[in-house]
Amino acid sequence: SVPHEDQLVVCISQSGETSDTLSALEHAKSLGMHMTLAICNVATSALVHNTELHYITRAGAEIGVASTKAFTGQVTVLSMLALTIAQQKGTITQARFEEMVKELQGIPEKISMVLKNAEPVKELSKIFTYARNFIYLGRGYNYPAALEGALKLKEISYIHAEGYPAAEMKHGPIALIDAEMPVVAIATTDSIYEKTISNIQEIKARKGKVIAIVSEGDQLVHDIADYCIEVPHVLEPFAPLVASIPLQLLAYYIAVNKGRNV
Repeated sequence: SVPHEDQLVVCISQSGETSDTLSALEHAKSLGMHMTLAICNVATSALVHNTELHYITRAGAEIGVASTKAFTGQVTVLSMLALTIAQQKGTITQARFEEMVKELQGIPEKISMVLKNAEPVKELSKIFTYARNFIYLGRGYNYPAALEGALKLKEISYIHAEGYPAAEMKHGPIALIDAEMPVVAIATTDSIYEKTISNIQEIKARKGKVIAIVSEGDQLVHDIADYCIEVPHVLEPFAPLVASIPLQLLAYYIAVNKGRNV
């Protein structure tokens, strides 16, 4: 964007010591953009020290390289920021604001439900431990969740994985799909659910193995995917908060099965 002194510069980092983030912050300030916000997990970090505003996620120490709870915390904070700005600007109704805040408050319980139901993911991981490549697909809000799932698999299991927008599948990735290529499709019930089902059908037509993340009680995807992992229903903008959890678990269990140091 064109630098302007009235723009807010939002810097996101788990550690607050990421060199490229700190460099970008200093560059923005050199251009006169001094309204800065850090979303960070470490209160004593350089990022927090060098920004005007701070939101500390307080997710606890991330012991491994793969950031999981800090990622969830960052997405939650960004959701809160977006909701607050929308309320202040009047771009959403008060009723919608309250509905979304209530849903956000219920997310921890829904994440706990996913974690308690980890056994099916653990069993599923045994089937795909020896895969050499994965494709992750998501549409709309769930595209970033697909990127998160692919990143975690790469980070801790050292299996090559790529996340793609499901709508772009036919523009390249579909050529890679065969019986040896597992495809993880995030197919939670939302406004683009039917389009995601169409993508899964295209994958199955090429004999791809589909692992689908679905909303609990889903039947349509169950009928066409090879394996399904259910997550609780949430409002569409918050879908990545619950959809990312089974993807992180899948990466974890595959890594453990491969004897990796998670």
